[in-house]
Amino acid sequence: MNNSILTNRHDFLLLFEVTNGNPNGDPDAGNLPRLDPNTNRGIVSDVCLKRKVRNFTEIFPPVRESETANGFNILIKQGAVIETEQKKGEIAAAESLPKGTDNQKAEAAMKWLCREFYDLRTFGGVISTGDGVLKGSAFGQVRGPVQFTFGQSFHAITPLEITITRCAVTKEDDAKKERTMGNKHIVPYALYAAKGYVSPAFAERTNFTDTDLDLLFQALLNMFEHDRSAARGEMIVRGLYDFEHCGTQHPNNAAQNKREARLGCAHAHKLIEGIKVDLSDKAKAAGKTFPESFADYAVTCDWIEATLPPGIKLNLRHEGRSLGPKQG
Repeated sequence: MNNSILTNRHDFLLLFEVTNGNPNGDPDAGNLPRLDPNTNRGIVSDVCLKRKVRNFTEIFPPVRESETANGFNILIKQGAVIETEQKKGEIAAAESLPKGTDNQKAEAAMKWLCREFYDLRTFGGVISTGDGVLKGSAFGQVRGPVQFTFGQSFHAITPLEITITRCAVTKEDDAKKERTMGNKHIVPYALYAAKGYVSPAFAERTNFTDTDLDLLFQALLNMFEHDRSAARGEMIVRGLYDFEHCGTQHPNNAAQNKREARLGCAHAHKLIEGIKVDLSDKAKAAGKTFPESFADYAVTCDWIEATLPPGIKLNLRHEGRSLGPKQG
């Protein structure tokens, strides 16, 4: 395991699909799949994607090497009480800094919590509840190095409401009924794209390491494999394009490369725009205006070794191979 704090900026594009399922229901709309009312394109919230990463990490945490190494507990999960966990950090800080100022103890408590909880040092969070040293402190708001955008489908979706029946009843009063009825909402098919950004500047503040980054990408690639349900029976990750900033200088110029890798060697939007998704020629020839499966799409990557901007390494995480970088 590489426990070095992350030093390189990363920008990535995640492609995932749903077939006859509900990728992210809206509780304000009867759990209908979320959509943009202007375009009818489907939406999956960033919170939903973070939930999948948290769930995967909770099921498959890496082995913790020591008590002082980063842990892989999850702070935001079902049944958790944030204030209870926060107090543990404040107690640990008070024990390690018995004569420290409140500000020093708040910082120590924040660092303890970031060390213990993977999701806090990854995504950040608010830990300023209660009446301890973190209340009202600048250290009570943790800004994480990893941020997602909303996922959005490439084409408009048409959510379907499916009526279902059940031969069993819930209560004795309904025992004479032959069956009960309900409904569920599904998207017949849609391909979504979400973008993500990893900042080494914020990684330094939360102690987010290269091992943490590897776990993040592992979780993104496998998050639907262990999240099957009646609403999400067929969700598949179709692509994970990770643009790693490495620096444009000759490898001998390590100091300048480190600065460029931290700052970035190209604009994120230009890198991501090099991944193009459209209906395939075969689908267009058949007169299709909307996709019915992934086979109706053509995903093309403009980036090859010769065209990648200097200092950029493209990690095709879904294929297990990389391109670049060009340096010197």
